[in-house]
Amino acid sequence: MSQWSQVQQLEIKFLEQVDQFYDDNFPMEIRHLLAQWIESQDWEAAANNEAMAMILLQNLIIQVDEQLDRVSQEKNLLLIHNLKRVRKLLQGKYHGNPMHIAVIISNCLREERRILAAASMPVQGPLEKSLQNSVVSERQRNVEHKVSAIKNSAQMTDQDVKYLEDLQEEFDFRYKTVQSLEQNDKNSALIKQEMLALQAMLNTLDYKRKEVLSKIGRVIHEIDMLMSNMLTEELLDWKRRQQIACIGGPLHGGLDQLQNCFTLLAESLFQVRRQLEKLDELLTRLTYDGDPIPVQRPQLLEKVNFLLYNLFRNSFVVERQPCMPTHPQRPMVLKTLIQFTVKLRLLIKLPELNYQIRVKATIDKNVSTVSNRRFVLCGTHVKAMNMDESANGSLSVEFRHLQPKEMKTSAGSKGNEGPHMVTEELHSISFDTQVCLYGLTINLETSSLPVVMISNVSQLPNAWASIIWYNLSTNDPQNLSFFNNPPAATLSQLLEVLSWQFSSYVGRGLNSEQLNMLAEKLTGQVVSYNDYQLSWAKFCKEHLPGKSFTFWVWLEAILDLIKKHILPLWIDGYIMGFVSKEKERILLKDKTPGTFLLRFSESNLGGITFTWVDQLENGDVTFHSVEPYNKGRLSALPFADILRDYKVIMADNVPENPLKYLYPDIPKDKAFGKHYSCQPNEVSKPSDGGGKGYVPSVFIPVSKILNDSTEPHSPSDLLPMSPSVYAVLREHLSPTAIETAVS
Repeated sequence: MSQWSQVQQLEIKFLEQVDQFYDDNFPMEIRHLLAQWIESQDWEAAANNEAMAMILLQNLIIQVDEQLDRVSQEKNLLLIHNLKRVRKLLQGKYHGNPMHIAVIISNCLREERRILAAASMPVQGPLEKSLQNSVVSERQRNVEHKVSAIKNSAQMTDQDVKYLEDLQEEFDFRYKTVQSLEQNDKNSALIKQEMLALQAMLNTLDYKRKEVLSKIGRVIHEIDMLMSNMLTEELLDWKRRQQIACIGGPLHGGLDQLQNCFTLLAESLFQVRRQLEKLDELLTRLTYDGDPIPVQRPQLLEKVNFLLYNLFRNSFVVERQPCMPTHPQRPMVLKTLIQFTVKLRLLIKLPELNYQIRVKATIDKNVSTVSNRRFVLCGTHVKAMNMDESANGSLSVEFRHLQPKEMKTSAGSKGNEGPHMVTEELHSISFDTQVCLYGLTINLETSSLPVVMISNVSQLPNAWASIIWYNLSTNDPQNLSFFNNPPAATLSQLLEVLSWQFSSYVGRGLNSEQLNMLAEKLTGQVVSYNDYQLSWAKFCKEHLPGKSFTFWVWLEAILDLIKKHILPLWIDGYIMGFVSKEKERILLKDKTPGTFLLRFSESNLGGITFTWVDQLENGDVTFHSVEPYNKGRLSALPFADILRDYKVIMADNVPENPLKYLYPDIPKDKAFGKHYSCQPNEVSKPSDGGGKGYVPSVFIPVSKILNDSTEPHSPSDLLPMSPSVYAVLREHLSPTAIETAVS
């Protein structure tokens, strides 16, 4: 079943989540019509390879054209209209930046997998539940409503200022008229009547000036309150969601909505600033005793400028955290002399700023780190922000060719740190720029989340563990001394993040039974998820009992094994994986002989084994586990083929495949048939020929089991045997002789 078919079967609450991340950037119609083709492409790799992304974009347009031809024949007018619109979108929006559509589709597929994993969980995890808080959603709606109301108020005040300007011009005209009449007759009744009228107009002017200043003050106050409370909370929430998304959690949206709010507020503040300038102009033409403009205007202008400074400073954000293109699912881990990308955005989108803001990137600016290691950034580290590179037209800049380089230091200070010391060092990449607009000059600065610098790929697993722990435990964006005394983490939240590692990296998260096993492995006991606090050392530094490796190294090796060798089987959900030997026997003991399950080795790094149940002649149940398969052996023979062809030789018996049913009762070929690399070779004799006179052969894993043995079998017991060789042996030797031969 395709991933899209699984998505369509979700409950409505999960379908609503899916609906949120499909928009005009990647319409859902295309996802639906091209589901199989889209899922068969490597969008993740294309997101970091421009040539590959261009090819995929061209192929996507071809696929859309084929669908357009089909629906044209069916005369489906609505679908024809939508597909033409989508085709125009793909050609116009992404032709100059094909990697952007690859990133969008890759993120959508990843988010679908995460939602599918969440749907399989009995309850929603605590972190994800907090991110989808209804109070937060209500606040978002309130912010958008208030920003719109403020914009309307500022526009209405514009009309009041215009009315005030017209009123003052009328006053000026009548005042000059009275002055000309006074030269002829100062005491006439007409002059006195006009003077009374002028006084009434001046009173009205005074009232209107006070009214306009009051309205401007209210608009400024509303903006101040919104920025100080709800908008600040919205921005902090977005940054927290970004942290969680970086370690595998739900994709963080909402930046476009924030940009809309920031931009509207900036436009309103500049509008108020122009209104105050107009009042100053009116002041130069007319003032009087008790005039409110010279008293109130300077204070209001100072407040407007202050709010603009703060608004711009908060609007400068890291839209996409530093990440090596070679490891897109391990952001914030950077290797020396390897390029990484990072994207900045200014949430105030004003046309006047296009290509006017130059951003400079530096590393460890004005901060002290926990070690003597120092770095510089090589490559293009100064670029201009623009609205042309982003598909959504945002004012942004993306650095794509930055490389960290370690500076030489005095002997003894470089390379003395142990492997954990290096991967617990946190560094910061800073970005600064200057905005000059309408007489204002504002210096802006922002920083990435803490990054870990590695010099060897072997340090990547522990570095990623540091990134996980930091972003799980704190929302402080710049605590570079965090690992001087790392806090404990709540077990329930940690397990949720571990499930995200599987859903984001290998396409399927962990269910409650699998998480229970990990919890017991971490704590050594059955515990309450909600109350237990786990230390950083327990997670990543202390060896598991009786083992030479830590919990995290063990888990990372399993992720690597799945990704490279057994991914399709994992995605289908046929690998139970995380189950202890004791639980395994409880599950299998009452099952039909030949029932087996697949689990990850607890003693071997990156190993997978299978255990099956059998029944002795006296009716007793026995269990057999094979020596774990590691990546070396799986590189030579696909795991699905191993399950299909696996044979055991019992004493005085011919080889046979003991694996009949995948737990609980799925016929083996039904579960794994579609993953077999080819159909089993038919048994042939040497005379049947083969390439250049050789007999065709395949590797068949074979184990020998003694009557009294249920222990795992050593690699020397797993012998390759071709079908044709086995056929010849059957013709000329007895089963006992065959058993002796393979021994």
